[in-house]
Amino acid sequence: MSRSSQSIKAIVNSIQKFYPTRLADKSWDNTGLLVEGSSLDVSVTEDKSAQLNILLTIDLTQSVADEGVAHNSSLILAYHPFIFRGLKSITTKDPQQRSLLKLISNGISVYCPHTAIDAAKGGVNDFLADGLAALQSLKSREVCDSDPKDHNEGEGMGRLVEFNEPVALTALVKQIKSHLQIDHVQVATADEHKKISTVALCAGSGGSVFKGVDADLYYTGELSHHEALFFKENGKTVILTNHTNCERGYLTVVKENLQRDLSEQGYTNVDIKISETDVDPLKTW
Repeated sequence: MSRSSQSIKAIVNSIQKFYPTRLADKSWDNTGLLVEGSSLDVSVTEDKSAQLNILLTIDLTQSVADEGVAHNSSLILAYHPFIFRGLKSITTKDPQQRSLLKLISNGISVYCPHTAIDAAKGGVNDFLADGLAALQSLKSREVCDSDPKDHNEGEGMGRLVEFNEPVALTALVKQIKSHLQIDHVQVATADEHKKISTVALCAGSGGSVFKGVDADLYYTGELSHHEALFFKENGKTVILTNHTNCERGYLTVVKENLQRDLSEQGYTNVDIKISETDVDPLKTW
């Protein structure tokens, strides 16, 4: 089934309205429309009453690609770049490339926003900060790493938040698990009873963002062994969720944003689904 390029363009414009490409870290990241599966037939006209299906995921695995086909998706928004390094060949021996061929043959486009969502105001890092604010009101919220050339106020990587009143580590752990709907986190601390006043947070892997940032607690998906040890040895606390567990909950916000904006554009039959098979690859047994 061919999809109108007009409809794909409307979805992409909606994504970029909330998560501008100027916010992406182009020095290493690969963001944007990475697979164009829409019809190139200029006779295909835009029909805003036509069914428009969008699938949201963190990682575009083989099972998610199958979901996209079953959902008859026009576009899959995959948070992590589906194509990261240049392709020198395409072979069915590679599971990622099998998915790529399947998506193309079914006319499904793929958009990957990644660091644009990280840096956006109201993006995934603010989502994590909002989860902490639900436990205790915040005195301040600042961006950890911002580029003044490309970023407006409130945009950039990571957040540094300060509570109005110090909170117990056990309460923070409970709140984070509740907010992200996960059962376990990893904690490194020199003092389990120390009260927490400031938290530096970063979606995904926060090691580089946390450099030069002073906080009582560092909250992210993953750190290297030596990074976690460094913080603990310096009297700090670390909470790790596994990489994608701190990102996946934000897909509900993406869904709400796109649903509202496409409706305002006049699209009357939009079905946005969050993947049911997209999960963190690591499990705690």
